[in-house]
Order: sequence, then structure tokens, then C-alpha cells
Amino acid sequence: MKDIFKSSRFKLITSILAFLLVGALIAAANGRGETAQSAVIGTVFAPCHYVAQKISNTFSRISKNASGNAAYEKEIASLNEEIGDLRSQLADYENLKNQNELYKDFLELKEENKNFTFAEASVTGRDSADIYKSFTISKGMMSGIKKGNAVLYGKYIIGVIDKAYPDYSVVKTVLDPDFNVSAYEILSNEISFVTGNARLAKEGKCKMANLSTSTEISYGSIICTAGISTSIPKGLIIGTVDEIADETTDISSYAVITPGADIDDITSCFVLTDFDK
Repeated sequence: MKDIFKSSRFKLITSILAFLLVGALIAAANGRGETAQSAVIGTVFAPCHYVAQKISNTFSRISKNASGNAAYEKEIASLNEEIGDLRSQLADYENLKNQNELYKDFLELKEENKNFTFAEASVTGRDSADIYKSFTISKGMMSGIKKGNAVLYGKYIIGVIDKAYPDYSVVKTVLDPDFNVSAYEILSNEISFVTGNARLAKEGKCKMANLSTSTEISYGSIICTAGISTSIPKGLIIGTVDEIADETTDISSYAVITPGADIDDITSCFVLTDFDK
């Protein structure tokens, strides 16, 4: 075993000496004033030096780009801030536009019905779990509001007061199956009632139910409150008809209605607290 080990060491030493000798010969042939060791080591480690130099150059380039990009980053941050301000101004403009439309429609309704008494209120909360989109408003019994009062957005009825408290109220919308108001179509004067259901509520729509299969109501017809009940006057617009469909439970038809106002977008409203019966 010792002889084998000595033999292996001998071969290794011999190989190293031969390698160094070749290096010396190469250095001599090239006429360079290098030692054999330095020539061989330089040859062996030349790829390592190359890679190290590449890495160094890359870091240097990244550093230069980073310092050059600082100005761009500052400009981008400034532009993003400006875009944010413009978006905020646009949102304010849209809100102001919607408010102007609300008051314009409301004033027209008020002018046509001088006997109407209103309480203006803001939407203060929504029940995200309610598919019928009920919401809470900032006024209650202290403002003359009571259960059953019509809730309006401009000239459109969007629901009724479901619960009234001293300083706030809960609104049940036209999408709710518990909402039920007599209604008519303005051209044919066909009368029935408007209510909601779960399937249509998901689409933000309600329906005029119990229509004859030969109904004259069609796409685009305007549906208004009929004023049969004493709590809601005649002539408040509910919405327009999208389609006529057949009921699956009987032989009647119904009209699918898109409300005149998008309930999701409402931030303020008017409650009709009194009118001449």
C-alpha cells in the first residue's frame, strides 16, 4: 500500500514539473520576461480574470444607469402625482355633474308638484350582503320621515322607507321582492304592480308583474307609479322596459324594468314626506 501511495505522489510531482517546464518553454518562445510559474498561472487563471472583469464592468454600468435613472424616476413620480390630481378633479367634476342633474330633475318635479314636501338626505351606509341593495340615509323621524315614504333620486322613485329612526332611516329599494307599488305604462295606461326578485336584482332590474299575454307594453315603455296607495303619489317614474317575458308559474307575462337611477351610484336622495292625497 505504501508503495502505491509513493508511486502516486511521484506521478503527481512529475506532472506538475512537466506542466511548469512547458510554461517556461512557452514564455521563452514568446520572448516575454516572465517566470515559468507566472506564465503557467496566468494561462490557467486567464478565464477567471475575464469573468471577474465582466462582472466588474456590469456593476459599473448598473451604477451609472442607476444614477442616470434617478432623474427619470423623479420625473415619473411627479407625473404620477399630477395624474392623481387630475383623476381627483375628474371625480369631483362627475360628482358635481351628477348633483346638478339630481337637483335639476328634483326642481322640475317640485315645480310640477308644489304640494310635495321633501327631506334631503345623504347615503351613509350600504349592506354589501343584501342583493337588493338596501341602504341607510342620514335623516329620520326628526325630519318628518316615516315608514312607507317614497325615496326619490331626482324624478325617479328608487325605493321606500323600510325603517325610520330618530336621526336615520333604512331604504328598501325597487329591486326588493318586498317592494310593491301600483304602476302604469304612460301610453297604454295599462295598470299592474312593480316588485323585485332575486334573479333580476343581480342585474339591477325589477319587474312589472301580472301582465296579460296580449299586453301593449313593449321595449322602451315608461313605467310610473299609479298612485293607488295613499303613501306614494301618481306619476313618479320607476324606469323603462327592457323586455317582455312569460311567467313560468302561470299564463301571465311580465315586463323587465331598468330603474331610472343606478342605485349603486346614489350618494344622496330626497324623501317625499308629505303630499296632497
